[in-house]
Amino acid sequence: MGAGSWGTTLAKVFADAGNRVTLWARRAELAEAIATTRENADYLAGIALPEAITATTDAAAALTHAEIVVFAVPSQTMRENLEAWRELLPPDATLVSISKGVERQTHLRMSEVIAELTGVDPDRVVVLSGPNLAREIAEEQPAATVIAGRDENRAKLVQAAVSTSYLRPYTNTDVVGAEVGGACKNVIALACGMAAGRGLGDNTLATVITRGLAEITRLGVALGAEERTFAGLAGLGDLVATCTSTLSRNRSFGVRLGEGGTLEEAKKATHGQVAEGVISSSSIWQLARENQVEMPITQAVYAVCHEGMAVEPMVRALMGRSKKAE
Repeated sequence: MGAGSWGTTLAKVFADAGNRVTLWARRAELAEAIATTRENADYLAGIALPEAITATTDAAAALTHAEIVVFAVPSQTMRENLEAWRELLPPDATLVSISKGVERQTHLRMSEVIAELTGVDPDRVVVLSGPNLAREIAEEQPAATVIAGRDENRAKLVQAAVSTSYLRPYTNTDVVGAEVGGACKNVIALACGMAAGRGLGDNTLATVITRGLAEITRLGVALGAEERTFAGLAGLGDLVATCTSTLSRNRSFGVRLGEGGTLEEAKKATHGQVAEGVISSSSIWQLARENQVEMPITQAVYAVCHEGMAVEPMVRALMGRSKKAE
C-alpha cells in the first residue's frame, strides 16, 4: 500500500520470492505506467518490475483476500490512510509496517498507530526494518533486514515471503527496538549530513554515529526495548547505512543544511520532499524529554530544524558539553 521507492522495491522482493503482489498507488497515471512499462520511473527508474506485480489505485481490490498487507506510506500520513483502509482489511491478514517514524501529535510508533486505528490485536502487526536502501535492494545487491513481531509465527510468515537470493530476512520479537532504531537513525543521519556539509571528516562521522547509537539505545531501553537489538541490523546496521550513503535522503538533506541552505532549499535539493528525520526530530525529542532520556544530538538537530539554530553553533554546543566518562 504505497508505490514510492521502498514500497515498489518491496513489491519486487515479494514477487521475486514467488508471491502474487498487488501494488497500490495513489495516482492513476503511476499505476498505469507501472502496468504498461513494468517500471516505476518516478521512483525507481531503470528497474524492471516482475509480471507478478499488479498495479492499481483501487484500495478495495488491492486488499481483498490479501494474506500480508504492507503499509508503505510516510509515517506522518499513516493515520489518515488507515482511516480510509481499515474497513477493507481482511480479517486475519498480517499487517506489516515499513514506515520509520514517530507520530508527531501522539508520539506513537507506527505499529501502535496501526493497532489503534485498525483495532487489531498488536500481535498481528510486524515491523520490517534494517539497512534497507531501496535502490540497492531493487538492483538485487545482497542485503539483510529484520522482521520484528510479537507473534513469531507471523514474523516467520513474512520472513518466508520476502526471502530471496539477494535479501536475507532475520526475525526478532523486539518490535519496540526495531521501531525506535528505525525512527531515530533518520535524525542522526541528518546530523551526519550537516557535519559533511561543513566539510568535516570521518572522525566526526564516526563520533556522531557512535554517540548517536548510544542515545538511541538509551531511549529504546527506556521504552522497553532490548539493548542487544541496537547492536544488530535494525539498530547499528540501519544507522550506518543511513548516515553514510549518498542514497540516504536524510543525510543528503543534512548536507544541504550544513552547507548553509535553508529547510526550503534542502527540500528542493531532495526532489521536493522533507526528510523524515526533520519531522521525527520534534516527536523524538519530546519523547526523550517525557522519559527523561538524554539525547544531545537529537536535541541539536531539533534546534536546527525547528528553532532556527545555525549548524556551526550547534556543532560548538555539542563539543562544549560537560566532560564525562563514556
